Amino acid sequence: MLCFACQSTIGANDNWCAQCGAAVAKRVDPDSEQRFVTILRADVVDSTGLVADLDPEEAVSRLEPALAAMRGAVRQFGGIVSKELGDGLAAVFGAPIADDNHAPLACHAAIELVRRIGSLGDPALQVRVGLHSGRVVTYMVASEYSKVYEIGGAAQHLAARLEAVAGPNQIYASEACQKLADGNVQFDYLGRKGLKGFSEPVPIYRVTGATNVSSWRVRRARSVARFVNRVDETGLLRQLAQNAGASRQTALLIGDPGIGKSRLVHEFVDELKREGWRPVHAECSPNLQGAPFSALKALVLSMLEETAADADLQIPTALTGTARSAINAVLDRPISDPEWGELEPHARGRAISDASCAILESLVVGQRTVILVEDLHWIDRASEAVVAALAALQIPGLLVLLTSRPNGIPDWIARCNAEIAALRTLGEDAGREMLDDILGRSANMADLKSRVVLHTASVPLFIEEVCRGLKDSGILRGHWGDLALARPVGDLGIPSSIQGVIAARLDRVSREERSLLQIAAALGPRATEAILREASGLPEPVLQRCLAFLDRSEFLVKIDIEPDRLLEFPHEMVRQVIYDSMVEKVREGVHARILATLEGSGSWHDEPNRLCYHAMRAKDWQKAFSYGRTAARKSLARSAFADAANYFEIAMTALDKTPFARSREADAVDLRIEARTAFMSAGKVAEWFDLGRDAEGRANAIDDIGRKVAAMAVRSGAQNFYGTPIEAIETGEEVARLAGEWGNPGWLNLAQYSLGQAYFIAGRYRDAEQMLGQACLRLSGPDASAPPGTTPKTLELLSCMMKSVTHTTLGEIDTGAEFHQRASAIANESNRPFDRVGAGYSAGCLALGRGNPGEAAAILEDAFAITQKYGIRLFVPVITCHLGIAYLEQGRLADARVTLVEAREVARSVSYTSIVLRTSIYLALALSRLGDVQAALNMLREARNTARQQGFFGLEAEALFGEATVSPASNENDRTSILHKLRAAIAIASSSGTKPLLHRAEALLNGMLADPQGEPWRH
Repeated sequence: MLCFACQSTIGANDNWCAQCGAAVAKRVDPDSEQRFVTILRADVVDSTGLVADLDPEEAVSRLEPALAAMRGAVRQFGGIVSKELGDGLAAVFGAPIADDNHAPLACHAAIELVRRIGSLGDPALQVRVGLHSGRVVTYMVASEYSKVYEIGGAAQHLAARLEAVAGPNQIYASEACQKLADGNVQFDYLGRKGLKGFSEPVPIYRVTGATNVSSWRVRRARSVARFVNRVDETGLLRQLAQNAGASRQTALLIGDPGIGKSRLVHEFVDELKREGWRPVHAECSPNLQGAPFSALKALVLSMLEETAADADLQIPTALTGTARSAINAVLDRPISDPEWGELEPHARGRAISDASCAILESLVVGQRTVILVEDLHWIDRASEAVVAALAALQIPGLLVLLTSRPNGIPDWIARCNAEIAALRTLGEDAGREMLDDILGRSANMADLKSRVVLHTASVPLFIEEVCRGLKDSGILRGHWGDLALARPVGDLGIPSSIQGVIAARLDRVSREERSLLQIAAALGPRATEAILREASGLPEPVLQRCLAFLDRSEFLVKIDIEPDRLLEFPHEMVRQVIYDSMVEKVREGVHARILATLEGSGSWHDEPNRLCYHAMRAKDWQKAFSYGRTAARKSLARSAFADAANYFEIAMTALDKTPFARSREADAVDLRIEARTAFMSAGKVAEWFDLGRDAEGRANAIDDIGRKVAAMAVRSGAQNFYGTPIEAIETGEEVARLAGEWGNPGWLNLAQYSLGQAYFIAGRYRDAEQMLGQACLRLSGPDASAPPGTTPKTLELLSCMMKSVTHTTLGEIDTGAEFHQRASAIANESNRPFDRVGAGYSAGCLALGRGNPGEAAAILEDAFAITQKYGIRLFVPVITCHLGIAYLEQGRLADARVTLVEAREVARSVSYTSIVLRTSIYLALALSRLGDVQAALNMLREARNTARQQGFFGLEAEALFGEATVSPASNENDRTSILHKLRAAIAIASSSGTKPLLHRAEALLNGMLADPQGEPWRH
């Protein structure tokens, strides 16, 4: 095969031309996919002015040298010209073949591009360049005459905007590109600048040049953890060093990027140096892969530095004639020997190899020497032949250490009798040891460390970059080795510095292997062989071959668990990169195949949530609706209310994406009505209210009176928490009337329960107990019914619970106890968490009404534990409020304050207004007893005014009584004000029939009137 650029011969497995550095064209068009790449945009400055007066041929000739220079620079560093723009071009680095060095390569290409155009000798030709690293969609565009590798997405626009604002012969880069290339490339920060199409100013960097710092030194400078583990590998190298005394020893360490090859060999070479060994080091670079003898030049310079007595490098005097010219040629020095110019290329190569071996032999004679050549996968072809010869020298006292990625192992390694060691990831213990160095040893970091170990599979580079990302984002604060969490950690994510590393590994797999990986990535962290077989449709021999390769490559590792034969990704980042690389159309197809496979296996009976997930991502909206509703019902059955609400939302969203029809709207109304229990129990009061309102609007649109009444009942129930009592009662009375007229007993029962609750919240306790009594009576009969989404027994329990609480509030303890017993019996029979909490609430209120706060606290603490375990958020504020009241009546003032503050915050979060007011009243009483009387008075006044304005008359009376007990009677005006508040409280309590409050207020008033000189009435 010949290079398309320079026509040199290239090998079948080569990715780059050894002569000119051009990327080798692939014979198969790449698939459309998402990639994280670096984009280069370049154009000639004022090109219009340069060609304005020229005819078309002259205009092309004027600009073509610049365009040719641009193309050559891009190709030299492995870029793909995706589009030519007449006076410039767009290029991409890191696609179609992924490269984790795409940002440094793009920067080097930009520098070379500017240099080449400057060398054309035409001062009028100037260029500007923009660089940005980001996620794009890549795809092939076929026209009548050609195919173009195109990129799409917002990332290309930022590169174009940076190029537009760059000055002549200037290279502007985005912050994303700068972060990836920093260390390999020099930048100046120019600040933030406004760019067309971007709402916020964008940080801009100017590329000022390339550095001479090796990739290893760049990585070492960023490292924040000490070297850990690698005991076995270090032991192997130590044994080879000992054996080198008798004859040359060679070792090749192979491993994927980030595994720690360079760290291991440098740590070991440093040990040998301290023991008196002479180190000779060269690092192969992706930037110089197309430059002949670039790696050998670094190696020779390292050897000569070891022999130089001063700063000037001297070629050993033993080398004369052709050998000296050979070394000068490698070092790009002038050559005066005429014989050198007469040698054939093959003879020159042989002379260079012999001279390099001679220098090395002269070094080893005087001192044990270790040669370290890193990253053989990037070595240029000319250097490779010489390095092979060096590694084959039979010299005692020589140790040759080589590192490579798995895809870059040369054939000559076998001829060197090299020991080959494949580096694996660190174990969990070693990963945690690294994290101790990075994060610190605080116990608060234990959970994060476990998550990072699982997320990265203890790959050293991945651990460091994930932690760096958390620190850069502000989630972690402090210094390395002593970090603290500033806020909760969500998704650990995949740092941009890691995406290219993983993507480069993925490019080594075949299409069949990639297809399997895509299916597995869509399935999740684990997959069974059976599902992969069915979903992929691959013949069994092909499937087994692919699975064996993926297992060896540690992409999809087999777990020997029969009969499922599980396979899993080594860590989440591999799975996520594979999943994210799929374009939407491919992703939909993968999920559709998985969905069909799961349906064929009959798993829809047991796993509707899993089927719902794949149906949503396959955009099969009808199935997503069906499976989402089934998953929601299953979640409700096990009292997983948050999960149920989530699946109901999925089902509603999916159903709305199906074609409009009357039947669809009827299903939409029914779904929202059914979903009310999940949203109610999960404490999503605003969403609960919206369900009813939305369902009512849809029922009106299709003129369905039955569904309209049901929707109004849903909205009515939510209004008891979300709106004012006046609004709730008005809606509740209308719903009860319509349900009665409609003749549906289930909805009538719910309407009467909700209306009774509305009366209670408003302080109309007699109306409440009568309405609730009707519901209890209807629900206790043999023909009891309830609407979809609940059961007659649960609705009966709720009605009995509220009737018990209402009678307790009225002071009718025996009647309250009777209805509580009915609620408790239902809860004991069903054993549903929701029912147990409801019965616990009425039991706690009953104990408080009997004057047993200790018993009430114990009951309510148990009920609170259930709400926390099962996520029954609607009951949390009311349970916590009454628990705080129980603590207050026990004299546990500090506990009361903390609990009531928590109850008030939770009530606010779910818009439970009546409990916000009730907790404020009793929190004020706790504060007054703790000595903060003024704060208590302010809180009580605010609660009383709000209660009066919004119609919470029962709570208004409690606030008035609280103010009377807290207010100081230091003068006659104060006493008059207190008397006024007591009489107002007595009037409301008398009207509503709340005897306990009435008796307390009357006793306080009588005590005050009996002792006009003091305050013994308070004691």
